[in-house]
Amino acid sequence: MRRLAADDGERGAISVIVAILMVVLLGFAAISIDVAMLYSERAQLQNGSDAVALMMAQRCARNDADENCAVTAPLAADLVNNNAVDGLSNVESIALDKANRTVKVTAGANETGNAPNSVSLFFARVFGIPSAEVVASSNVRWGSPVKGTTPFPITVSICQVRGQTGVMQLLQLHGKNANADCFYGPSGAAVEGGFGGLQQDAAVCGATIDIATSKAGGDTGNNPPQHCEATLNSWAADINAGKDVILLLPIFNAVTGTGTNAVFGLTTFAAFEVEGWKVGSTGLPYTFHNRSPDVPSTLECKEPCRGIIGTFVEYVSLADGYTLGPVNPDGATVVELTS
Repeated sequence: MRRLAADDGERGAISVIVAILMVVLLGFAAISIDVAMLYSERAQLQNGSDAVALMMAQRCARNDADENCAVTAPLAADLVNNNAVDGLSNVESIALDKANRTVKVTAGANETGNAPNSVSLFFARVFGIPSAEVVASSNVRWGSPVKGTTPFPITVSICQVRGQTGVMQLLQLHGKNANADCFYGPSGAAVEGGFGGLQQDAAVCGATIDIATSKAGGDTGNNPPQHCEATLNSWAADINAGKDVILLLPIFNAVTGTGTNAVFGLTTFAAFEVEGWKVGSTGLPYTFHNRSPDVPSTLECKEPCRGIIGTFVEYVSLADGYTLGPVNPDGATVVELTS
């Protein structure tokens, strides 16, 4: 049998190829380290710019005269620095448009001895690239919801909201002499049989609301709304766990028709913190009544009462899925990242 042997010239060629490939592979490995470092830096800057933009939008939503509702916001530098691993970042720019309720924040890297927004590279220097610019931007808008979904199909009167923030009350949906001092009702006031129930979306508990469009009434309030068992059970679980249950409820300031034919003129969404309810005859999930020590006995909802107990609260939400309009002093405010 004849033994095959490699030519000495072939051995040399293979060695050269392997050496070249090793340089290329090591180069890619080195660059990947720089790239990973840049990704990490940008993620930190994104967190920082998000934090500043959301903070400013929340401050502007509450009070546009707040010192942090300004391009010179004192908290901005602290927030971007606190979101950096090394505690150093740079607020490159803030563009605030109060009229259109938007803010854009751009954060950049801040490395000692380097130009603003620049980060030193290690292995890319071999290719003549000593540094790279790293920035991140966040756009946020704020406003009161004008279109979106209410998780529970009821609406309540403006007179139950305006001037009542922080006051626990029973939003009575059925029963005698409900809200007798509130002209628009819903129950026992301006519209006979108008108990604040709204037509629900198909096969779900809630209802889609557009403030620009009047909303027709639904069930008169004596029977529990359909498809709401899971919603009510989740409220009960959260309250028992000590968590807040806050709903954005549509508010009306005019109503025509009666009973299930009532049509409510809507004006805004308001934030309502739920403490208890009675929307059916007995037992969970339709009755969760007076479980909280905060609920006084005077707010008990006994037969034939149907209602929800709780408090309207000042609220700036990070909820999404809502179309936003100008801030309504009677309503909640939503702040959302747009990019």
